[in-house]
Amino acid sequence: MADHFQLRLVDSTMLAPTVRHMAFERADGQPLAFVPGQFLQIHFHYEDGVATKRSYSVGTVGDGSSPVQRIEIAVSYVEGGAATRLLGELPIGGVIDASGPYGRFCLQAGDTNGRYLLLATGTGVTPYRAMLPQIAELVKRGREVVLLYGARNETELLYGEEFEAFAKANPGFSFYGCLSRQPRDVPRPNDRPGHVQTVLAELAPTAERDIAYLCGNPNMVDAAFAALKESGLPVAQIRREKYISSR
Repeated sequence: MADHFQLRLVDSTMLAPTVRHMAFERADGQPLAFVPGQFLQIHFHYEDGVATKRSYSVGTVGDGSSPVQRIEIAVSYVEGGAATRLLGELPIGGVIDASGPYGRFCLQAGDTNGRYLLLATGTGVTPYRAMLPQIAELVKRGREVVLLYGARNETELLYGEEFEAFAKANPGFSFYGCLSRQPRDVPRPNDRPGHVQTVLAELAPTAERDIAYLCGNPNMVDAAFAALKESGLPVAQIRREKYISSR
């Protein structure tokens, strides 16, 4: 059952020109129990007093199974957005109302597939960051995990250096940076031009081998979903979460 609590901001840094990494702790000092892939909801009010909320995936890298003390999220800047104003202006020590965790966008213990295809754009990569300890265990047991992450340019590959370092330390995990607008000045072997859903064809998905996770921009999620179905993956092997900007 989801819990309601307050979060106190303890750290904040810019990941990209329009994305902020924010670290919180519960104001009551309790740890947060969550399954990597789940999200929290931040509760607040518009200027006219109407109650609203926003959802943010927990990006904390813990041990994959235990509660965490530090609750990390990535927040995109939305021009004129109420949540952007709330979180962008929140000072260190500031408190906000939250609830959770929610969601089932999680790795499943009963899966028997040989490979996971993880697709993301923007802050949709955040839940995969939290999954890294679980992914490390999967690849140790012989599973393969591939992360295709789409961005317009190198500066928008959130946590890109972390994923690349993880790939070097964990054979069986591959990270592809899909850059749709501008390549890096010094390209890397696993960089790919174009959108995630286009690069997906290179991996030749099959129903016998793959389970896919799609998280991020709705256009990418819909296009990748269609491409995966065309490759023969049944809907049960395609797990989706769309990130939609609100006012």
